[in-house]
Amino acid sequence: MAGGKRFRFRATIIMGDGKGKVGVGIAKGLDVETSISKAKAKAKDNIIEVALKKGTIPHEVEAKYSAARVLLKPAPEGHGLLAGGSPRLVLKLAGVKDVTAKCLGNTNNKLTNAMATIEALKKIRK
Repeated sequence: MAGGKRFRFRATIIMGDGKGKVGVGIAKGLDVETSISKAKAKAKDNIIEVALKKGTIPHEVEAKYSAARVLLKPAPEGHGLLAGGSPRLVLKLAGVKDVTAKCLGNTNNKLTNAMATIEALKKIRK
């Protein structure tokens, strides 16, 4: 503290039940353990419900978050989860089994790509 070196840790948690619910939590703390527990609590508060139809999404959707853009397209049963990076993780935790996802933005930031995927899932109509 004397020299101004006061470390803080940031944790990002993606939480899902594999049955249509997923949430993202981001928090900071003075140590790793507190930042993780805060992020878990925020992820539980931010859980959204995704309308799934036979393991896929009902229609095509595109969303933007910061510099990240994500396109999600429904796929026939047995197609599999064709997505890369953080959109794949978010979709898997949400319980989506058959979908094609593409990151269209010019950013490699995993957090903004995950948040763009969450925004796309929020846009899905039931």
